[in-house]
Amino acid sequence: MSISSVIKSIQDIMRKDAGVDGDAQRLGQMSWLLFLKIFDAQEEELEFELDHYRTPIPDEYLWRNWAADKQGITGDELLAFVNDELFPDLKNLTAPIDTNPRGFVVKEAFSDAFNYMKNGTLLRQVINKLNEIDFTSSKERHLFNDLYEKILKDLQSAGNAGEFYTPRAVTRFMVDRVNPQLGESIMDPACGTGGFLSCSFDHVKNNYVKTTEDHQTLQKQIHGVEKKQLPHLLCTTNMLLHGIEVPVQIKHGNTLSKPLSSWDEEIDVIVTNPPFGGTEEDGIEKNFPAEMQTRETADLFLQLIIEILAGSSAKKGGRAAVVLPDGTLFGEGVKTKIKKLLCEECNLHTIVRLPNGVFNPYTGIKTNLLFFTKGQPTKDIWFYEHPYPEGVKNYSKTKPMKFEEFKAEQAWWGDEADGFAARVENEHAWKVSIDEIINRNFNLDIKNPHVGEIIIHDPEELLADYAQQQEQIHGLLNQLKDILGEALSEGKQ
Repeated sequence: MSISSVIKSIQDIMRKDAGVDGDAQRLGQMSWLLFLKIFDAQEEELEFELDHYRTPIPDEYLWRNWAADKQGITGDELLAFVNDELFPDLKNLTAPIDTNPRGFVVKEAFSDAFNYMKNGTLLRQVINKLNEIDFTSSKERHLFNDLYEKILKDLQSAGNAGEFYTPRAVTRFMVDRVNPQLGESIMDPACGTGGFLSCSFDHVKNNYVKTTEDHQTLQKQIHGVEKKQLPHLLCTTNMLLHGIEVPVQIKHGNTLSKPLSSWDEEIDVIVTNPPFGGTEEDGIEKNFPAEMQTRETADLFLQLIIEILAGSSAKKGGRAAVVLPDGTLFGEGVKTKIKKLLCEECNLHTIVRLPNGVFNPYTGIKTNLLFFTKGQPTKDIWFYEHPYPEGVKNYSKTKPMKFEEFKAEQAWWGDEADGFAARVENEHAWKVSIDEIINRNFNLDIKNPHVGEIIIHDPEELLADYAQQQEQIHGLLNQLKDILGEALSEGKQ
């Protein structure tokens, strides 16, 4: 039976259970089960490889001891074991990060997890289905990685505003261009389910890992933070699947809840798609300098990234690739100050402007990929307008963007070491000097000068254009609120 049909069968069984309501809960339920099964498959490998290996959680909670036997406990007995023993004990596990890191990972994974199923017989059927997948087989593990991506996409469909699954083509292109090396710290401060981290892991592994020591180095390079419980659990599972034995660097929390001035980390590579269009809870903005305070999530993340990137040293400065909406490019007020800071502290060398629909069906907002390196100010910004492939008018869930589409950008890219001397302007690429950017008050929403005014009659494009105008209006309203808020607070002083 194929892995995809196993997963489909599991979802069908869960639909019969009164306790599971909707896609997000089905995925939440499947996630903790998958986590424990994959965790135990890794445990078996570690026991085989290491002498005197001690299991990081009580033996009775290892998958093999309560779930692996098809004829094992079921019905009310199984429900009572899961709800009254397994969950409370794993949530309250004594597992210090330094002496029992794998136990710590389990405790973190279960901190907010929940067993939604109310029928123990159906739960046993789900477990038996999962047992048809062998996670100790590298072939099955590889197949599952692809399927896992599909599961994550389903989760995003069940998600809400601001949480968009980054298409794999975009993730791969961004990682390919920043080219993380063995030994460099790699971070996604809003890592979601771990798409950028797993892609970075694969990039380093495929290009630079030669020995067992290299592999150990790589495992320690990957860092992520995720605020929400379910994506955090999925990300941790994703890292286990990629062979990271102790993904303690995947933290469960809000990266923005720590004062900017207290960050002393220096990160070599940041690749991320921070949530945009959302606002942070009250008080979070107080962690940022007074003149830079805003509640727009993407603006706060951009400040954080500039702060924690490694400064220029004997080796090159820290590098970042970030997905940002058009609203950041043209926005004023605090947005202008952040863009000014970005151009002063970093070399913002490239902005790739993506066409409409890359994030369909989650959002029609137009997005951009910003590439910058810390330590040298910006002298010129190169823009590259990514065209639709021949015969394509828009992307969709069934016809997403493909990595091969970025071949033109890769061929044009050149090398940062020589200031991108090989780059040339063409129908898609143009260069703008920092003087012009300053004259425009750091409005980076610069149209392609090689394209004349085009009259659009396509309803989908007109709707996307309307959505963009609405976003601009929303951005202006937020700026007005910020200005009024500042004026009122100053009036009270």
